[in-house]
Amino acid sequence: MATSILHSARSKRNGSSLRDVEASIEDQIESLRDEVAAFASLISENSAKQGKKLRASAESSFEDLAVRGEELLQELQRGYARGSREVRKTVRQHPVATVGAAAAFGLAVALLLSRR
Repeated sequence: MATSILHSARSKRNGSSLRDVEASIEDQIESLRDEVAAFASLISENSAKQGKKLRASAESSFEDLAVRGEELLQELQRGYARGSREVRKTVRQHPVATVGAAAAFGLAVALLLSRR
């Protein structure tokens, strides 16, 4: 009978000890869940901030590129206008040489095409 009383006392002690361990583990798991949720929230916020920074940088770069493209286009247009003025001036100053150069160019192209 003494063994049964000791055995029941031990099982109560061990049972309550197991329950305490289980409760402690459940508390730790809940704490870990909270920490993981907080970490995920922090990552989400940082990702959103980085995304905004990258987007702003990309927009700024695109605007700079668009401005530079417009500047290059205007420069090309000015160069084309300047070149066409020079060609007209040369043709007016040397009409015979221009006709001769055009004829020589046409002859060269005809010879190249006839060899094919």
